[in-house]
Amino acid sequence: MAVDPYEFRTIIGHFASGVTIITSAEGDRLHGMTANAVASLSLDPVMLLICVDKTAYSHASIQQGGAFGVNILADNQEAVSRLFAKHSEPESGSLRGQPYRIGDTGTPLLADCLAFVECRVKDVFDGGDHSIFLGEVVDQGVVNDGAQPLVFYRGGYHSLAG
Repeated sequence: MAVDPYEFRTIIGHFASGVTIITSAEGDRLHGMTANAVASLSLDPVMLLICVDKTAYSHASIQQGGAFGVNILADNQEAVSRLFAKHSEPESGSLRGQPYRIGDTGTPLLADCLAFVECRVKDVFDGGDHSIFLGEVVDQGVVNDGAQPLVFYRGGYHSLAG
């Protein structure tokens, strides 16, 4: 019995996840994309993984730059998530008009996210139409400790109750 990929997408949509913007740079050309395929991987060394569509601009940017940032969004940043969900080419010296700073690896990091993790690519694995990037954490921090996370569930944005 063949598995319907669209039904699979609907079923996986029942798994609530946080919302992030994966950022990367190729020299001064900056890029970001909305992603929820992010997971912690290891505490020794400290690592995480991200999954990126092979046709996304970010894929080439991460491969060439050798680093990426994971910017965890707060519940008031749905518009930021939607902005980076649109396919757009990298820009020189701009991150779609959003405030950012450059991290230790040269990766842009959103200035007003909930928290961030900056990584160097340690390995890349094939994952069908995606690549699985393993990143070793080189910097991390909480930017807005008083905020709640933005959550994606069943095709929509939500906040945590309470």
